[in-house]
Parts: sequence; C-alpha cells; structure tokens
Amino acid sequence: MAARTLRIGLIAGDGIGREVIPAGRRILQALPQSAGLKFTFVDLDAGFETFKKTGAALPEKTVETLKKECDGALFGAVSSPTVKTEGYSSPIVALRKRLSLYANVRPVKSTRGAGRPVDLVIVRENTEDLYVKEEKTYSTPDGLVAEAIKRISEKASYHIATMAGDIALRRQRIREAGGESIHSKPLVTITHKSNVLSQTDGLFRETARKALGIDRFQMVGVEEQIVDSMVYKLFRQPEDYDVIVAPNLYGDILSDGAAALVGSLGLVPSANVGHGFVIGEPCHGSAPDIEGKGIANPIATIRSTALMLEFHNEAEAAASIYKAVDANLEEGNLLTPDMGGTATTEQVIEDIIKRL
Repeated sequence: MAARTLRIGLIAGDGIGREVIPAGRRILQALPQSAGLKFTFVDLDAGFETFKKTGAALPEKTVETLKKECDGALFGAVSSPTVKTEGYSSPIVALRKRLSLYANVRPVKSTRGAGRPVDLVIVRENTEDLYVKEEKTYSTPDGLVAEAIKRISEKASYHIATMAGDIALRRQRIREAGGESIHSKPLVTITHKSNVLSQTDGLFRETARKALGIDRFQMVGVEEQIVDSMVYKLFRQPEDYDVIVAPNLYGDILSDGAAALVGSLGLVPSANVGHGFVIGEPCHGSAPDIEGKGIANPIATIRSTALMLEFHNEAEAAASIYKAVDANLEEGNLLTPDMGGTATTEQVIEDIIKRL
C-alpha cells in the first residue's frame, strides 16, 4: 500500500515561533515508516515582523498557498505591537476566518504522577463573538465611549457544539479501547453567560443544546455552567470535566487558564479546525523575553502536530507522538526552564525523536 503524502505549510511567525515550528517538522519526518506517511513542506510568512517588512501581517500568497497547495499547516506565534499600529491585525485570527476554521480545539491533560488528574478538551468557537473586531470610539459630553459588537450566530453555535459532541464520542471510544482516563462516560459542558446576555449567549446555549440533542449524541451527557462559575470549578475540580464548549472569548480565557493546571502554556496544544483543513498551533505566545536563547519549550508545538494528524484521521501516528512526549515528561530528566528544568529546546526535541 502506497504511503500517504501530506503537504504541510509551516508558518513560524515571530519570536520563539521560529524556534519551535522546526520541531514539528522534525517530528513528522521522524515518524517510522510503519506509519505509512510522507510529508512535504512549504515555508510561509505571517506575523508582526512580516508586517513591518511588507505592510501585510498575512500576505495573500500565504493564504492562497494554504488553500491551493496544502493539506494542513503548523502556526507558531505572533507578536503584538505595544502601541496602536495602523493597518495591523492578528494574522491567526484572519486565517481562521479566511479558511473557515470554525473550531479551536485545546486538549489539556496531565501526565501520570503529576499530581491532580486533568484530562479535558476545551472546544472554542473560532470565528465570531467579540473577535469579529467591529469596534468604534466616539465622543459624548461625558468623554469618550468605546463599543464592540458581540456576534453569535445559530449556524456557528450549531457547528461548534456538534464538534464538541463528536470529540466526546471519540474520546469515549479511545477509553473503551483501553486508553487511560479519569472519565467513565462522555460529557459536554456548555459554557455561557445567558443569565446576563440573554440574546447572544442565550442563542449559543439554546443552539448547543439543540445540536447535542440529536440521536447520534444520545449517550453523551450534557450540562451547563455559567462562565464565572466555570472558571471557579475548573480550578477547584478539573477532574469533573470532559469536553467544554464555549463561545470565542470564554473559550480563549478558559483554555489559557486551564494550562496552569498542567504546569505551563508550553505544554498545551491546539488545532484550528474547519471542513477539510486544520492548523496545529501551540497555545503560547511569541515570548520575546526568551527569544534566541534556545530554551523555548517545543512540546506544545509537538503535541499540536499530533493533534493536526488526529484531524487527518491518522490516529495511530498521533498516538505515537503523544506517547513519546508523555514518556519525556514522566521521566522528567529533560525539561525546559518553564517546567523547572535546565534542558534546551534541542535536547527536548532530540529526546522525543529518540522515543519515537
């Protein structure tokens, strides 16, 4: 049987993105031949440095190459200007819209022996809410007033809730096949603030319940949490949660906060997922304070690479990467400084490749 070939766009971006995205490439190249996969790569530009050079944070060539030539992509990190910069906007937000990547999927899982058991996935709607970035500022007799549009649609809410249900079912199948987990049955927690935002969050809540009420999700438990209560309970009792689905802003805050449960943003992967395309993206930023020092944690990128493969239906290849990463963390001899260790980026990459 001929090997499947995937063409992957590599968008390093800014700061430590240029140090960790090569890790994703090397991991893919190191997968054993038994995985039945081959890869080709194309380097693409985006980010604040690209904006300063060209006037465009997301060049049209990058978008067109991803659309026409690539099966998926890895995206590193982007810096944000410290002062208002005319014409600049986030390239990853723009990519999510241009490629219709409606879901941001963020697994958060502790390793064995790491203290509190955590094994959950936050599924964040990726295209609307306050992130539509429709803002205005105007003068009043009492001073300036700034307003922002919060947009929630039935279509996007249905799509994201359906994906959350599918992920819950897939996780349950893995558990039943013998994978370790702290959960006994699939559960989706709908997070909202409909007690205050009755129309926008109210629509999200009602639509998510409708989506999760169809026949194929009959074995999935469904519950709700108001977002402020969700934050409290997530930190107090993370073992209670399996899959959490939320509008864009709440999902962003919850997923970054959840990273603290497992020790570092440098460990937490994500995938921007649409119909037929996926971008793996570590959850950390460009970290200019450690740029160039060779100590950036590559694990979030490596796990994001595996997550990208999951959404290409390459579960076995993804599992082999997760297993190698978990072994590195559980042994604990080669950890980067954010994890309390002294290892370099290169040492961690080499150790994980060896374990593959």
